[in-house]
Amino acid sequence: MLDTADWALVPLAIVFLVAYGWPILQPSLAPWAKHVCNLVQWGAWVIFALDFVLRVAVARYRWQYFTRHLLDFAIVALSAVPVLRPVRLIILCRVINRKAAATLRGQVALYVVISTTTLVVSAALAVLSAERGAKGANITSFGDALWWAMVTITTVGYGDQFPVTVEGRFIAVGLMIAGIALIGVVTASFAAWFIDRVRIEETEAQAATRRDLEAVMARLDTVTEELTALRRAAEDRESSTELTPP
Repeated sequence: MLDTADWALVPLAIVFLVAYGWPILQPSLAPWAKHVCNLVQWGAWVIFALDFVLRVAVARYRWQYFTRHLLDFAIVALSAVPVLRPVRLIILCRVINRKAAATLRGQVALYVVISTTTLVVSAALAVLSAERGAKGANITSFGDALWWAMVTITTVGYGDQFPVTVEGRFIAVGLMIAGIALIGVVTASFAAWFIDRVRIEETEAQAATRRDLEAVMARLDTVTEELTALRRAAEDRESSTELTPP
């Protein structure tokens, strides 16, 4: 049931991202459309919150599950505060990341592409919403925000675009941490793959050596049997010669 719920949450997360980003990308959007987008965001948040409650309810050890997922609880709780609206994007990232991690296991490249794209787009929308209209802001378009998010998540940081608001800087900190974590995942995955390849080659080499030894032992057994047969034949001839009268 929870696996089915995961699949249902993925399109919901995408709808949530659209409802969040549309008013940001189009500031001149009609008031009624902005109101609809806001309702969609709140509706998605309610479903995300119910998903967390359901997972706690069906867990075998509820308290242990809850304590191990305090971050999820904090994200859901904090995102209910209007001033912390960008925190809702973390729910989106975690939902997509959770399903991607389960379905793309072993496909590191595709998993990294999906995770990075989600993080970059979400951070770009959030920082544009925070920076647009601020005094001294240099991130004033989605293109600027997207460029800033890309150089930030890769920890390059050219410095041509940077947030000037407190909210924007918090978003930057979160994106930098996510970028470092993503690099760590890629590095760990590559290291695990390399170790697995070395282990496989060692196993194959050991198996080949074992097969060679078994073949040599089998050949030695054959040679031993042949030598034993020849010795017995020679002994039989000697015995027959001794028994034959002159």
